[in-house]
Amino acid sequence: MATAVEEEAMRRAIGISAFGLGATSPNPPVGCVILDVEGHVVGEGYHRRKGESHAEVNALAAAGERAQGGTAVVTLEPCNHSGRTPPCRQALIDAGIGRVVIALMDPTSREEGGAARLRIAGIDVEEDVLVEEARLVIGPWLESLGRGVPDVEWCYVATSAGALAQASIPDGELQRARVCFDAVLASYGALEEGTADAHNRDVFFLPSDVGIDLSYLALADLYSRGVRSLLVNGWSAEAAAAFAEGRIKRATVYLESQEPSAGRELGTVASSLPVAARLVSMTRIPEHVSMTFVSSQDIAS
Repeated sequence: MATAVEEEAMRRAIGISAFGLGATSPNPPVGCVILDVEGHVVGEGYHRRKGESHAEVNALAAAGERAQGGTAVVTLEPCNHSGRTPPCRQALIDAGIGRVVIALMDPTSREEGGAARLRIAGIDVEEDVLVEEARLVIGPWLESLGRGVPDVEWCYVATSAGALAQASIPDGELQRARVCFDAVLASYGALEEGTADAHNRDVFFLPSDVGIDLSYLALADLYSRGVRSLLVNGWSAEAAAAFAEGRIKRATVYLESQEPSAGRELGTVASSLPVAARLVSMTRIPEHVSMTFVSSQDIAS
């Protein structure tokens, strides 16, 4: 079992892994913390983008010789193959790491897997540590990998009268949200990178035409271009249908501020909230209430 110190380090690794959101695709966002033999943090790192050093390598570089005999705490099983970078399991072996603590196993692992190769090298390996907490960051990548399409979220504004606004979400909220996504799709079909120039252009390239839809075919095409997470900004009938059918997993609705008592003519305005949905969180922000829903179709699947 993982120790309390290792669990604390894992939560730190999960936290820093999120700095890779919106930039690592098609690779996953991963974080790593190195503990020395006495349990002190001596190095940490995260994966910035595909083609650059992985989290373990960055953390080992920070730790230097202090990693010898220590513990590597990593959010995803160390990779076991040579690609644009050498295998991370070998970097851990070469650094003299004595123990590796892993949150999630890598479904793309080659051959017997990185964890197995670490054990063969005589390193103690602990798996499945804080799995659900690690999924908070790496979950969308895993969902996308399993379905072969990007993990999609949808957000839009509902006016105080209950109508569906075509306007985008509040600017501050949009800026905070978009950095977590590979790409942002506007309601009129324009597509752009979540953060400009964040990805490796050799493996991530968006179509330049306007009119991208939310069909499985279009989403699969985006997946082939390196997109693993997509934010749909603004209400449209197509997005509503995609949510109801489970092609969109989550929806965040921003309700505009209104008077304590407000009336409207019943039966003349369509529901402003998504159908076939379960409310999972809500919060008050300036001028709006933010409500997040999960598609019941996605839950059922």
